[in-house]
Amino acid sequence: MWRRRVDGTVDGRWTAHLARRVSRLNLRQRVGLQIALDSVAMVLGLTSAQLGRFDFTFDALADLGYWVICALAVCLLHFLGTALHLYLGRYRFGGFEEVLGLLVAVLLTIVGVLVVIAAVGSPRPMPLSVPPLGGAVTLVVMFGVRYLWRLMEERLRRPNRDSAEPLLVFGAGDGAEGVLAAMLRTQDSAYYPVALLDDDPNLHNLRLFGVRVLGGRESIGTVAAATGARTLLVAIPSADAGLLREISRIAESAGLTVKVLPKVGDLIDGRVGVGDIRDLDLADLLGRRQVRTDMAAAASYLVGRRVLVTGAGGSIGSELCRQIARYGPGELIMLDRDESALRAVQLSISGRAMLDDDAIVLGDIRDLDLVTTLFMERRPQVVFHAAALKHLPLLERFPGESVKTNVWGTLAILKTAVACGVERLVNISTDKAANPVSALGYSKRITERLTAHLARDASGTLVSVRFGNVLGSNGSVLTVFAGQLAAGGPITVTHPEVTRYFMTIPEAVQLVLQAGALGSPGEALVLDMGDPVRIADVAERLAAREKQPIEIVYTGLGRGEKLHEELFGDGETDQRPHHPLISHVDVPALDPTRALALDPWAPPEEVLAELAAVAREDVLVPTTATTTPTAGAAPGAGQPSVAGLIPRQPTGERSDAARPAMP
Repeated sequence: MWRRRVDGTVDGRWTAHLARRVSRLNLRQRVGLQIALDSVAMVLGLTSAQLGRFDFTFDALADLGYWVICALAVCLLHFLGTALHLYLGRYRFGGFEEVLGLLVAVLLTIVGVLVVIAAVGSPRPMPLSVPPLGGAVTLVVMFGVRYLWRLMEERLRRPNRDSAEPLLVFGAGDGAEGVLAAMLRTQDSAYYPVALLDDDPNLHNLRLFGVRVLGGRESIGTVAAATGARTLLVAIPSADAGLLREISRIAESAGLTVKVLPKVGDLIDGRVGVGDIRDLDLADLLGRRQVRTDMAAAASYLVGRRVLVTGAGGSIGSELCRQIARYGPGELIMLDRDESALRAVQLSISGRAMLDDDAIVLGDIRDLDLVTTLFMERRPQVVFHAAALKHLPLLERFPGESVKTNVWGTLAILKTAVACGVERLVNISTDKAANPVSALGYSKRITERLTAHLARDASGTLVSVRFGNVLGSNGSVLTVFAGQLAAGGPITVTHPEVTRYFMTIPEAVQLVLQAGALGSPGEALVLDMGDPVRIADVAERLAAREKQPIEIVYTGLGRGEKLHEELFGDGETDQRPHHPLISHVDVPALDPTRALALDPWAPPEEVLAELAAVAREDVLVPTTATTTPTAGAAPGAGQPSVAGLIPRQPTGERSDAARPAMP
């Protein structure tokens, strides 16, 4: 029946006073009132039918037999309603769940009355045509009472328009319906919706909870001025960054503050409420996309498998761990050299951070003995290789470090994975590997080519995944801008026309998991990053939000930086055979001996020149014989020694056969 207390503050209305009194009744009292109302409805229904049958002659009500039948109908209704739990507090009074119970109870009551009337014989206490008609009238009265009660209850719950902030809602779909219901049924809601807006002209006469659609996006300014609204809520959880940028531009020009609902995937059970409303941030404007995830494809190679994530403490690696954990892997192994980052990712997954779990491995991919031992002892079946040095300006100064970590470290992971029979390996690359001009781009392009080479001799599938900037990562442009704003400015931008691709970390990782299931051996899978964004526009938008003036300073492009990043290199074509947001690119193989011949201890200019030559050179034929593992063989069975496959970095005391000894 009534399960929620109504404490409305509508003074001077006896209906509000009555509703508050009724809502405070205990269960026994509420059930008694419900039985009384339904009994009155039954009597009114039969009486109106009896009067109509006899041309509204009141003598038709003088027969005692008629009143006996009415009493019998009330008793039957009470009995059947109790049997169907209508009068046991199971259903909310006026709720949709109650409708079927009412229909069945009234129908069976009318059937029972008809049986009794037929059994009595002539003269009948009432015509046989009266009970069906009376039952129909009874249902109308019952439903009417319940409708009026629900209407009054909802009106009493509505927030006070004088204290709540008037709100425009853009979107008239399920998201808007959910948030309107939440706002209009919460007395202390901070917002009161005054109008809806939607670009679909078929909805321009629609009303949701009494709130009317008054136009599309072109009407935002006009409707805001007419209603006095100061805030616009974009109630479309699936809205992408392009739509949000357009709506926010129009709204802000009209003096409106823009708020949004979370994405569909961030909502619990897809339900929205007032508490889900939040400010629009730059991550929404730059990287928000609706990613279609094939859960079955990702689960096909993750469920029950031993999964290793290198660089597990980084931005991409930690999100990989969180999403992989939801698929129920047999074992999740998280490798990183940053102990604090490992602690943070363990806390985000399990809610504890004791660091005593075998899932946590502290180490560096440059430690070849650790890599060998880890693979031989833990035997991962799936590997996501996210460990890398990624800060472009720093690697331009110290390009030798990109050789040691990005090239040699990746080669160690690749060769060990192949030797141990890994089923699937995903090498995380970057858009800077397309037509590279920096140490970071060169080293990542080399890892793509090494992956392609080793994929030819592997029993499992080795692929690379290439994508651009991710929002919220350590050192991302938004993080830098936020720090500069906190310090009072200025904001530094390299060039007025510089553009970059952006995607949020969760969305990028979803596509990485998809790509891992779709890629063919040696391919580079390129994630669709949407349209490139002009960084100066981002800086201007951030500066405009500050109360004090913020200066924007252009510093000029640094060494190794491009004006516009590319997702595809020269000669690469955009082919999407399996997923609309994932392109498949063939990568030329590179003989690992060329990577091992790099000299990271040479002067930076020489290292950069070597990296560029190796990254750009034509396909090389392997100079050493390789052993192809037997398909279906157990991991490690019949394969060469793992230690013999791993490159050793040269030291002052020892030289490696793959390169000249260092002095």
